[in-house]
Amino acid sequence: MTPPAVPATDHPTASGPEDETPVEALGDLYRDGITACRGAFDVDWVRRVAEDVDVAFHEARSRPDGAVGRGPQRWYVEIHPEQLRGFVDLVTHPWVVSVCRAVLGPDYEIVELGFDIPFPGAAMQPWHRDFPMPEQTRRERRLTSLAFNLTTVDTVEEMGPFEIAPGTQWDDGRDFDHEMFPPKDRYPRFQSRAVKKYPRRGDISARSALTVHRGTPNVSTQARPVLVLGVDAPGAGNAAHHDMAVTRGYWERLPELVRAHLRCPVVDTLVPITQKHTIEGLVMGAE
Repeated sequence: MTPPAVPATDHPTASGPEDETPVEALGDLYRDGITACRGAFDVDWVRRVAEDVDVAFHEARSRPDGAVGRGPQRWYVEIHPEQLRGFVDLVTHPWVVSVCRAVLGPDYEIVELGFDIPFPGAAMQPWHRDFPMPEQTRRERRLTSLAFNLTTVDTVEEMGPFEIAPGTQWDDGRDFDHEMFPPKDRYPRFQSRAVKKYPRRGDISARSALTVHRGTPNVSTQARPVLVLGVDAPGAGNAAHHDMAVTRGYWERLPELVRAHLRCPVVDTLVPITQKHTIEGLVMGAE
């Protein structure tokens, strides 16, 4: 694996100063469980992300457990930061930084980088959340992690858009299967709230992965790759479920803003990541 150099590009379009409190985003996240920044990056920048995702996907599929199925024709791959030329641009974008600080605190931790790809033929997923509700969230109504998503295509209905049930980040979930998959008799409630999302290239969304959601069928002839950035509050513990790392040379070239929040080993040589998301694959009927 030959890592790309740390990018030295101009910063993409920002939504405000990094220390500005993103009041609207906070309201969205605590009310609906999802928010977005439209046009955060230009299309050429997204095109480079799409190229890197394509390379990483084919490398992952060339080896055992390099990609995990999340249903028919739907795959998730976790990658190292060095596999994405735009990593620094993404994690230093003022909107991303301000949302992380406001929701997760000044010592937020970057713990996951990956992508999800529903290809043509991807089926309807069951309603689910991405992990069990932490006790801190249940007791204090405080979000301890965020998932940022960035599409590499302009999403249309035929591609099987992401569907989310706003407000369900607060559902207790202790009676869900694996505390992640609600029983089918709850589906009418989620369906009554359901909103499909149609992001375009350059948009970023941030959501609580506890908000109940699902992928819908891709009946188009085009894949719909989505980049995923996972960020924790200190002590949330999700880093233990991920294996990203950086080489020493890459680490030394990173801006201090990134090093201060990147929680992963610094190594001499990168080892391809073996995926761990097995429960989702089993429950979602991955082939």
